[in-house]
Amino acid sequence: MLRIAFDDSNEEAQVVSELQAARDDEYGEVLERVPAFLDELRSERDRDRATYEEVEESEADLERFRGWLAKIDRRDYFGAPRRVEAHAAVERCARVLEAFESEAFARDAQPAADQPALRAVPDNT
Repeated sequence: MLRIAFDDSNEEAQVVSELQAARDDEYGEVLERVPAFLDELRSERDRDRATYEEVEESEADLERFRGWLAKIDRRDYFGAPRRVEAHAAVERCARVLEAFESEAFARDAQPAADQPALRAVPDNT
């Protein structure tokens, strides 16, 4: 641990501001990637592909988000302003994934005759 004492409160405020800005940039990167995660789930749902395999892939993505946030949080000594927003966005991803997972499990529980038919893809080789 490194302890720093400032004689000048303006200098201290400047350092804190710079550190917060750096963490905000990192939180911003997380926030930039959240829409793609949500779009992917929406797209899979629209294509009637709410499957357990898709859930597993999305769970891995969500865990990467959470791990990424945890790393940023460990460096966020002064509570950067975008911290709350980034955490809320990732938790929104978790809620949307939870609903998607429920759809996938309900789909898997349906008898095969009730599920949409798979379309054959022509082999043009």
